[in-house]
Amino acid sequence: MFKVLVIGKMHEQGIALLKARPDIEATIILDEFDSSFHTHVRDTDAIAVRTALLPAEVLNSAARLKIVSRHGVGYDSVDVAALTQRGIPLTITADANAVSVAEHAFYMMLSLAKQGFAYDRAARQGDFSFRNSLQAVDLWQKTLLIVGLGRIGRLFAQRAAAFEMRILAYDPYLESSVFEHYQCERVHELEPALRQADVVSLHFPGGGDNVKFIDARKLDCLRPSAILINAARGDIVDQEALYQRLRDKRIHGAGLDVFATEPMPVSDPLLQLDNVIVSPHSAATTQEGAVRMAVRTVQNILDGLDGRLNPVMVVNREVLKETNPKEGIKIHAK
Repeated sequence: MFKVLVIGKMHEQGIALLKARPDIEATIILDEFDSSFHTHVRDTDAIAVRTALLPAEVLNSAARLKIVSRHGVGYDSVDVAALTQRGIPLTITADANAVSVAEHAFYMMLSLAKQGFAYDRAARQGDFSFRNSLQAVDLWQKTLLIVGLGRIGRLFAQRAAAFEMRILAYDPYLESSVFEHYQCERVHELEPALRQADVVSLHFPGGGDNVKFIDARKLDCLRPSAILINAARGDIVDQEALYQRLRDKRIHGAGLDVFATEPMPVSDPLLQLDNVIVSPHSAATTQEGAVRMAVRTVQNILDGLDGRLNPVMVVNREVLKETNPKEGIKIHAK
């Protein structure tokens, strides 16, 4: 009998898949902030986790642990080194939420380009003369820079191509054929590309060298008419530097689904700006995306316990006997 610990609320279809296995005993802790789950870790074989912190001391207390499965693609809340040292794989839902996040990022780009919130407010107030303000712009023939051409970045590029945008992409870890396939012009230097961009959309992981990867210097490369979209990780952008440039209108607007601190304090000055659109780290949590992530999270656990893990889903592939180096999450160095 395998013991599986689920930390955080997960869609019922994922839980049903887990409970359908007669050789599994599941314990479900709905409150991710309830540290009492630490006591359940000690005799568990597998952990499915949403955003709860799993530091080394917690993981090392789980003597029977065989796999940790993250409900999502980020893994900064899990001590990967501690797992790798013990030969334990960490999996992610690599193929589950890409469409949802790409669509959300695209919605933010469209909303800022068309100033949807401003026009909506004007119409509700009966101010139809607002249409003469000409605040909205077209995306047609505008230059988009995608930073990180992984699964989400590629889906974003496909949607932008349908709008006939000029698409630049920066990702130093991919072969040129990938850029060609997704109709992207490859750029090798980021700062010159930032100077050309009307829209910049970020699609790469946080943590490590990626913390504040988009710093004050890179933000200063953007045009006053530029839009920045971040539906990746909050720590990859210097949030204070971004606020200052948005406040001073040195950047036209920003769409942010992720933040340096989450939940974002309601007193944060970013929320007082009228050229920012925000969402509560919800890009991946559509109705369909929630099902896909829950099912993939549980399937990764079952595959791990059954000894048939898909390497594409594994973060620390060095613990596997066989790996596929052509797929996976790429980390951007400064």
